[in-house]
Parts: sequence; C-alpha cells; structure tokens
Amino acid sequence: MTRMEEVKYLRTEPAGRHYNCAQSLLIPFADQVGLDKEQADKLGSFFGSGMLHGSACGALSSTLMILGLAGYDSKQARQIIQDFRQRHQATDCTTLLTLAKEQGVPRKAHCDGLVLEMAQLLEELFAAQGE
Repeated sequence: MTRMEEVKYLRTEPAGRHYNCAQSLLIPFADQVGLDKEQADKLGSFFGSGMLHGSACGALSSTLMILGLAGYDSKQARQIIQDFRQRHQATDCTTLLTLAKEQGVPRKAHCDGLVLEMAQLLEELFAAQGE
C-alpha cells in the first residue's frame, strides 16, 4: 500500500476506529521520519480537532511535525503555513470548519480534503529531495 493509499484508508475509519487528521498523516509517513506506526499513532492522538479545542489544524500540525523530523528548516515550515493560510484563509480548526460549513462542505469531507492535500504536499517534498 502506498502512503497515499494508507492515508485514504485511515480516513475511512477502518474497523470502526477513528483516526484524526494528524494520525492520518503521521502513521503513513512514520517510517519516513524514524517512527514506528504505534509511536506515530500515539504522537498524533491529541492533535485532532485542533489539538482537541479548535486550535491549529491537525493536518497542518502533523505535516510540520513530519517535516521537522525529516530535517526541514523553519523557513520551509513558515512557507507551508503561509501557503496553507492563503489557500484556506485560516490555519485554526474552528475557523476552517466554519468556512467549510458556510460553503456547504460537510466536516468529514473538508477534513479529508485537507489531509489528502497535506499528504500530497509531503509526497512531493520528499520526492523532490529524493527520499
């Protein structure tokens, strides 16, 4: 299974298990950054729903965690945050979900889209680095 396939699979809530946005990225990319899947699952457990209180988007937070572990620098991280904000008008979960609701996009579809967008970004960044 490719990383993208695993991300999509985790978002289907296999066997009734809910994987939050952060876990849905951290688990498939775990081996890329020296974690095992169990560590990645635990690391991301409290980053869904904006760190459990509507704060920073879990998909964005986990992307930054993955890139930090992979040795990317703060300039690259800031650019990713800026690009994300430009595309979505916010980086916090509460605002992102409010905007999605105003556009008639269901919560799960919205979050799945952000997770897949960040997974694609990670794949492209790692491919560009030859990783």
